[in-house]
Amino acid sequence: MTPPSLLLTAGGALLEGVLVPDAWLQSEGGVITALGQGAPPRSPDLALPDATLAPGFVDLHCHGALGSAFDDDEPDWAAIAAFRSAHGATRQAVSLVTAPLEQLLPRVAAAAAACAADGALLGVHLEGPFLADSHRGAHDPAALQAPTPESVERLLEAGDGRLLQVTVAPELPDALDAIGSFTDAGVLVAVGHTGADADTVRAAFDAGATLLTHACNGMPPMHHRSPGPLAAALLDARVTLEAIADGEHVAPEMLALLLQAAPGRIALVTDAMAAAGMADGDSRIGSLDVRVEQGLPRLAGSGAIAGSTLTLDRAIRVLVAAGVPLETALDAATRAPADALGRDDLGTLRVGARADLVALDARLEPVGVWHDGVRH
Repeated sequence: MTPPSLLLTAGGALLEGVLVPDAWLQSEGGVITALGQGAPPRSPDLALPDATLAPGFVDLHCHGALGSAFDDDEPDWAAIAAFRSAHGATRQAVSLVTAPLEQLLPRVAAAAAACAADGALLGVHLEGPFLADSHRGAHDPAALQAPTPESVERLLEAGDGRLLQVTVAPELPDALDAIGSFTDAGVLVAVGHTGADADTVRAAFDAGATLLTHACNGMPPMHHRSPGPLAAALLDARVTLEAIADGEHVAPEMLALLLQAAPGRIALVTDAMAAAGMADGDSRIGSLDVRVEQGLPRLAGSGAIAGSTLTLDRAIRVLVAAGVPLETALDAATRAPADALGRDDLGTLRVGARADLVALDARLEPVGVWHDGVRH
């Protein structure tokens, strides 16, 4: 079914990256066809005088919500989609955690099939198994492995063209060759869960990696004599850095500093796991037990942070409370992740882009979400 025509007016809008007052936007067939300020070309279908209109949020890294994980045998796709949409995310990746290859392959195939059936799903993200044990975080150490040519080929085959990105620790054997193989196949590679030094990380970027998985987390801290992965990524204009802006994974002051140090290259992600949207209590991530207290998941036993319960609308509120300008915070949830994917039709309000929209009230909470011009 062709999406209906739509004309919205709003008290403000992020038009082509700039916050402007008194805005209007029109779409036809799910694509933005006109926009501007002042009087619209006709009576609007919906007037939102107290709202700010922004592009729909794009989440590059998400594992699930509402008690369901994408690693489950039967994920609750509809429930996760409804939760995602309610919090302003119109497109998201399907992130899978580390598992033994023989278990991971059918999960990749099932996730790829789901992505083929739902355009709101960007593709499959493998956060593992090619991670360093030294910085594995909430990943099963028994299932970690080096990216052998055979494992790379089998995962590409299972992904059936829907593999979006893979996180790789570049110090592992065969890692640089694997980065080249993935990028040659059109798959984005992120450096992450790594203990590598800056030189090794730079070699990974030269081999084709263009992302840093959740900056500051799952890697050594930046030191003045050992700059590490974070400094290498901040200094490389080719690289987009994911950031989990819940105020727990990374201090708000550090988030503001990242946005200043790499303007336009910080992409907010949720890294949300199954406990997102649920009350505190027991949960799981992959094969590992998790305890959620005050919204923060931690591994049972070790206490390591295990994903998050974050939503992107809350991430924006955390940034704004830290003194980040609203248009900068919105850019990090919209254009920056879309650009990392090479998707100039997403993450922006401009003629020719998809009519993925979110209307935010004065508290920066969503009061309307549209995907391809259709309200959800």
